[in-house]
Amino acid sequence: MSGSETKPLELVCPAGTPGALRAAVDAGADVVYLGFRDETNARNFPGLNFSRDELAAGLDYAHARGAEVFVAVNTYPLAGNPGPWHRAVDDAARLGADAVILADIGLADYAARTHPGLRRHLSVQASASNPEAIRYYHDAFGIHRVVLPRVLTIPEIARLNARIPVQTEVFAFGGLCVMAEGRCALSSYVTGVSPNKEGACSPASHVRYEDTGDGLVTRLGEVTVNRFAEGEPAGYPTLCKGRFVAGGRASYLFEEPTSLNVMDRLPELAAAGVTALKIEGRQRGRAYVAGVVAAFRRAVDAAARGEPVPADDLAALTEGGRATAGAYEKTWR
Repeated sequence: MSGSETKPLELVCPAGTPGALRAAVDAGADVVYLGFRDETNARNFPGLNFSRDELAAGLDYAHARGAEVFVAVNTYPLAGNPGPWHRAVDDAARLGADAVILADIGLADYAARTHPGLRRHLSVQASASNPEAIRYYHDAFGIHRVVLPRVLTIPEIARLNARIPVQTEVFAFGGLCVMAEGRCALSSYVTGVSPNKEGACSPASHVRYEDTGDGLVTRLGEVTVNRFAEGEPAGYPTLCKGRFVAGGRASYLFEEPTSLNVMDRLPELAAAGVTALKIEGRQRGRAYVAGVVAAFRRAVDAAARGEPVPADDLAALTEGGRATAGAYEKTWR
């Protein structure tokens, strides 16, 4: 590495299936993150995630090509039944995962006591965004890295990094969530299935689409989430991205259906002390994974060389065909 180059930001990429894992590694991922096929991870949807045998094969594939694998055990154990979460941590360690991503404080304690050699990262679901909280997780449970909530500006991230003893990972591309990571009760209020316990936000079993003849109505359970005019793109009905009437006007009250994309801010994030970039999308297919990972591979390598970040058009892979820099450039009212 020449004097004009810096170490590239680590690229942490999603895999909801073994095929997506291979696509991510082949496209240039430094790390692939994934979950087991149960309620211990926050993308517990039919057809997604990994069996123990699939994880073993995925680890072999990634490690043979110089990539790492992180296992997300990032939901909260049910009271009186921690067994599935303990087994997830045990099996990740046994199979040779490079790190586990944890949200629950009791599970962090279990991992630290039973598998002290297993690297432990703090999930965004823990919503730790100040120095005191992060230092506590580091001192008490040996947390090596924290995934920061999507509420911080780049100057705030820089100030935080100057005061904590751990690496930071930030979201760089993909779907946005309501601005209180790990604290969303909207979906569970309507469906009875909690994203923080059962790992399913807006489960497909509760989703309804109704063609009205002049458009499309989407519902979650019995709640109408949105109405789309004929020909208007219709997104997946999550309550946080629904259009509701308030004050006599229909609008997106929580979040608009748009994707985060901070590709043009990579030099600023590196200067702020960020270690890794996280691409969201474990529920997305191989084409999405391959396209986004390849684009960000080119971008992070160019930024590390001090070159302009190439302008890759990822509009076709964004939600609603639109992108935002989110809180990274937010001017709060």
